[in-house]
Amino acid sequence: MSSLEIGLICIGVLVVLVANRVPIGFALIGVSFVGIWWVGGPRAAWGTISLVPQTFAATWALSSIPMFLLMGYVSYRAGLTRGLFRFARLWLSALPGGLAVASVFGAAGFAAVTGSSVACSAAMGRIAFPEMVQYGYQPRLAAGTLAVAGTLGALIPPSILMILYGIIAQVPIASLFMGGISVGLITALGYILVIIVLVSFKPELAPPVVEDISWAMRFDALKETLPVLVLIFGVFGGLLAGYFTPTEAGAVGAVMAIGIALSMRSLSMSELRKALVETLVTTSSLFIIGCGAALLVRFLALSGSGEFITDLVIGFGSDPVLLIIGIALLYIVLGMFLEPIGTMLLTLPIVLPIVDEAGFSVIWFGVFLTKMLEIGMITPPMGMNVFVIKGVVGDAVSLGNIFRGILAFLTVDLAIIVILIAIPAIVLVPVSWVN
Repeated sequence: MSSLEIGLICIGVLVVLVANRVPIGFALIGVSFVGIWWVGGPRAAWGTISLVPQTFAATWALSSIPMFLLMGYVSYRAGLTRGLFRFARLWLSALPGGLAVASVFGAAGFAAVTGSSVACSAAMGRIAFPEMVQYGYQPRLAAGTLAVAGTLGALIPPSILMILYGIIAQVPIASLFMGGISVGLITALGYILVIIVLVSFKPELAPPVVEDISWAMRFDALKETLPVLVLIFGVFGGLLAGYFTPTEAGAVGAVMAIGIALSMRSLSMSELRKALVETLVTTSSLFIIGCGAALLVRFLALSGSGEFITDLVIGFGSDPVLLIIGIALLYIVLGMFLEPIGTMLLTLPIVLPIVDEAGFSVIWFGVFLTKMLEIGMITPPMGMNVFVIKGVVGDAVSLGNIFRGILAFLTVDLAIIVILIAIPAIVLVPVSWVN
């Protein structure tokens, strides 16, 4: 049996394992190890598994992941982000669906201090859902809005997905961050537009909030956002000004978050301990998946199956637009069943050479891919953010109703995908500002 045939068999086994809910990190490691043993013998297998994971985990840029995660968890545990929603509520409640609009605004702000979509959904769900229900908002709209708003955590920097992509694709993370800001803001505006249009046509979805709000209250709420604004501008201002690298920015952000929280006396030792444990657990799971992906890359190269699949896909047609549409459809389907980081690390060894060969900007594709993975976070049957919000709201909304609540927002996401393909400058122009 040839190396190519062995490689294709192992890829098939990997797909079967993932489809049967074997943890993706262990599936990647197991299949890659067995495949390398089959192709190159036990010495090659043991040598690879002793070298590749250590090389991957020792990558300096990866140190930013636990630091950005710690920044986000500390910000959440210390309540630094609660003021964002109150500020948005007081300033935007006059709009149709103002509280839902405020939730999107708050999520965009929280996204700037955490790289996790799941953390963003959980935090905003606990803060905003009770308030929206209290003011008579339809629970389906409230829960659906919070599920989609949380996906901004994957787009607006610091994005864990973009950091991992930048390391694998060997492109500047700062450039990916700049492209993510523009697409994240467009996405947030699109969600806000959907809310305003829906509520304008069906006011019963979100009754107007009758509240006597003075300008003094509005400006007082502005003061509550200062801790988060200091954190955001401190990290990203220093990053864009060149005072520190994206890798160092994570450590700066974590130290700033802890310092701000301690100065406000809003972070107890028990809450800090919880933030540290959450950071360790999340980082460990990410690194296991990452090591598995690094082993898969080595196996695909050794067996020749990666090059074979690349040539096969490119051979279907020379039209780059059709190619990228096909890749987008692939990620929509995978997003229905797999979690985003696993999907990215599983597919990049195969997809990235295809994209590069077709002449697309690898930086543009990184932002495009992040947007596709964001859509996967809310698509049934495995939309992670929907399940996170379900866990937050309990029996107040059924799972089916939350999925129905995100449908209108999905149309905006798909429209943004079309726009990104048609006008790549949306990503590339901001990127040029840091190059």
